[in-house]
Amino acid sequence: MPTQESTGPKAPRETAWGAAVRICARWLDRRERIDLLMDSLPADLPAPERARCQHLFYGVVRHFGRIEAAVMRHIAHPPRFPTRAILHVAGFELVEAQLAGESGSLAAKIVHHAVDRAKELTSAPEARLVNAVARRAAETIAAQAPPGAVASAASLSEYFSHPEWLVQRWLPEFGAAPVRKLLEWNQTPAPVHARWRGPAGGAPAWLVPTAHAGFYGVPPGRWPEVAVLLEAGLIYLQDPGTRLSVELLAPGRGEAVLDLCASPGGKSLMIADAMQEGRLVAVDLPDSRIDRLKENLSRLRGVEAALVQGDVVAGLPAILAEHRLPRLYDAILVDVPCSNTGVMRHRVDVKWRLEREDFAKHGRQQSRLLGAAAQLLAPGGRLVYSTCSIDRAENEEVVQAFVRRNQGFRIEKSAVAVPWIEGHDGAAAFLLRRAP
Repeated sequence: MPTQESTGPKAPRETAWGAAVRICARWLDRRERIDLLMDSLPADLPAPERARCQHLFYGVVRHFGRIEAAVMRHIAHPPRFPTRAILHVAGFELVEAQLAGESGSLAAKIVHHAVDRAKELTSAPEARLVNAVARRAAETIAAQAPPGAVASAASLSEYFSHPEWLVQRWLPEFGAAPVRKLLEWNQTPAPVHARWRGPAGGAPAWLVPTAHAGFYGVPPGRWPEVAVLLEAGLIYLQDPGTRLSVELLAPGRGEAVLDLCASPGGKSLMIADAMQEGRLVAVDLPDSRIDRLKENLSRLRGVEAALVQGDVVAGLPAILAEHRLPRLYDAILVDVPCSNTGVMRHRVDVKWRLEREDFAKHGRQQSRLLGAAAQLLAPGGRLVYSTCSIDRAENEEVVQAFVRRNQGFRIEKSAVAVPWIEGHDGAAAFLLRRAP
């Protein structure tokens, strides 16, 4: 016989808005990684609802500084995190309406919806607070205009939702106008790009060609077709900025190539596709991304691949020997961990996780990784140092210091892409040649 519990009314299925509030409250409270928060959504949340939830949640994180300022100036004491999350999700909807020039027609509707949801998700007193604060925040956001051409770091920071210390860091390095373009760039949702891996000329007509050979824009509403191409190994989703390091490395047919810090494996795939045949050894720590690397290496064609789980700077030559793999390589890519300042449009929470001292800390780690990679390069071989940072402290300064310490290496070429000029993610790559 069914139990009373099993025959009782089921809890209502979570909606996109409610799910966004729930994970936003966790982010406000504990600053958990947003990708992990998205992974925590119920498995039965329909795909359109999941996409809407991501749009709302990522929008809150992307515009957090502006929303926080508009909301909190009308609150004497911060409420509970669920109530704050309701105000922030509604705040993003208000920002979105203002940017689209629709504040007048949508603001009242957004506030009314937030109050209704607050009654369901919190308490009556908190719903009254949401009503009062959201109405005032709507007026504040609707009245905001972008900072002028000559603007302080503080005003740029608040309007474009970046930490003020980071804006202050960038202004002397890039200049006022480029920094303004960078901030604007980071505040726009990232489009989806795919690299074609199939036969030349075989890309479907609905993929949108870009200025970068082999890379296409993926238009919205095509996910069923995208899923088929992904499963068949005909495309790989990645930004055109990823091409810089592999193009500089120029892996050749039959070479032995080492890919260090290889997870999740997008560049490994690109290297193997360029080689067509040869040996590729991919190395990374046994962390949460290693399964993605394994999956991507399984898609290689014509190239002998090996996966090594280990620390690049801690006894890697011995680990390679244990696996009966070469000690020296013709070409090496070391795509080092970095601040991710070039990919903030994709990784919208990075700016809120960065701290001032991270650049120096990354620089020290990057120097160790580059030095360890150099020990595995054959005489006359090529070594590419790569980041997705746009900051000199993680790019030119690291490479130039390495060359000063290692007279047997020279910088042969470099490529630094900044988003506001190239129109894709920021990245940097430096080709080093070892003396024969």
